[in-house]
Amino acid sequence: MAGSVEGPCLIWMSELAHKKLLGVGLVGTIFTALCCFTPLLPALLSSLGLTGVLGFLYNDLILLPALALFLILTGYALWRRRQAG
Repeated sequence: MAGSVEGPCLIWMSELAHKKLLGVGLVGTIFTALCCFTPLLPALLSSLGLTGVLGFLYNDLILLPALALFLILTGYALWRRRQAG
C-alpha cells in the first residue's frame, strides 16, 4: 500500500510524542479545572468580548466532561510513559 507505515512506530510512540501528550493533558487539566472552580472563564470571555458564549460554555455539561477528558488523557500519557520506560 502506498503511504502506509510499517514497523514498531505504529505501536510505540516516540519520546517527543509522550512529552506532547503529557503536556497537552496537563495544560488542559489545569485550564479546565481553573475554569470549573474559579471565575476565570467569565473574565476571559468578557475580555475577549464573547460574553454571549458564556451561557453555553459555563455549564456543567461542557466543563466537567472536558475536565474528565483531560484527566483521562493525562493518566493515559503517564501510563504510556511508564510502559515505555
